[in-house]
Amino acid sequence: MTITAIAAIVGGLVLLVIGAEALVRGASRLATMLGLSPLIIGLTIVAYGTSAPEMAVSVQSSLAGQGDISLGNVVGSNIFNILLILGLSSLITPLLVAQQLVRLDVPIMIGVSALMLLFSWDGILSRSDGIILFLGGIVYTLFLVYQGRREHDENVQAEYASEYGKPVPLSGSALSTNLGFVVVGAILLVSGSHWLVNGSVSVAQDLGISELIIGLTIISVGTSLPELVTSIVASLRGERDIAVGNVIGSNIFNILTALGLASMLAPEGIIVTNSARSFDIPIMIAATVACLPIFATGNVISRWEGILFLIYYLTYNSYLVLNTMHHEGISVLTTVVGTFVAPLTIITFVIITFRTVRHQHSGKV
Repeated sequence: MTITAIAAIVGGLVLLVIGAEALVRGASRLATMLGLSPLIIGLTIVAYGTSAPEMAVSVQSSLAGQGDISLGNVVGSNIFNILLILGLSSLITPLLVAQQLVRLDVPIMIGVSALMLLFSWDGILSRSDGIILFLGGIVYTLFLVYQGRREHDENVQAEYASEYGKPVPLSGSALSTNLGFVVVGAILLVSGSHWLVNGSVSVAQDLGISELIIGLTIISVGTSLPELVTSIVASLRGERDIAVGNVIGSNIFNILTALGLASMLAPEGIIVTNSARSFDIPIMIAATVACLPIFATGNVISRWEGILFLIYYLTYNSYLVLNTMHHEGISVLTTVVGTFVAPLTIITFVIITFRTVRHQHSGKV
């Protein structure tokens, strides 16, 4: 493992984070100057901005012929977003979940995750698959704009207004400054993704591990840093709708736009390995499905549910590390998960779902 490769990874991550921040800042201020509502800015421009590193890395890796990195980046980022970011955020403060997320956005997230698995079942995400996913991203964006215009919850509107509604005077200097932020952010994203992909491929080759594992771990964590910062800061400020909405929106954008665009641009599509189809993508889907009963319990993610998410994330990554090392502890971990963790999880979710349904039924009565 060369120092140059490690420096490329670290430098690439730094450029991605700074680039995403510059892009979000410039684009959101331009949108404010043009009169867009803070709610729509938060739901679309900021969500796209925090997903920009995933898109940049996925496109760069697919063009370079490293489809495993592109796929692993999206799958790993979505797992990281739900299990670690929501887990940490809910430890800071129990997170409120808007009713729209439970009724619409979480089912959409589950649906697009299942669609991704369906498209990859033949072992490849083709250009036609990518076109369908990317068109779905456009439709979802239009849907968010439509929903944002119909949002009448004053608390939700006030929360987004306090974060994204800061007045920006329309002037030549302000316009050029914020356009500069957007351009610089885009350049840093492209440069950072190039460094990160090249460095990660070099490390994978030196260590003899698959590019999929690199994408699922190092790269996915790095590209999810903007979502982590946004959600943690939102939690500390008490902006609990933003903390949750940022994660759900980002996961949907990652699949529809980042992976969709990468599949469209890949010369021969993105190859999906058996391990990704049989293990990693199902884990991502399981994490998305787990959101539904947890979010529906009083529309709050409690601290103990956040701890549950963190335990799952640590377990998943422990499995990846032990399996990559061919460590004998993998059999012990598999036994523990199969004997205790999985059954207890199923029982917990059944109880949560039953209580939620009973509460809703008694409320109607």
